[in-house]
Amino acid sequence: MATYAYRCPACGTFDETRPMGEAPERVACPRCAASSPRQWTAPLLAQMNPALRSALAREEKSQDAPEVVVRASGTTRR
Repeated sequence: MATYAYRCPACGTFDETRPMGEAPERVACPRCAASSPRQWTAPLLAQMNPALRSALAREEKSQDAPEVVVRASGTTRR
């Protein structure tokens, strides 16, 4: 699902969540039902949770260069 921004001439901006590529050019404002055009905005990738972004980056990196584990974490060598 993707979030699309729309601007009502009377009420201001609001967001609609729809399947990617299925957002119409105009939707009815949820407050006043006026026809509102879609606004073009940058993707909100920077607002992703930092822990999730880090986990996704590690997962992507491990597909090509997996990290080798020699012993279980928290254990010491004898």
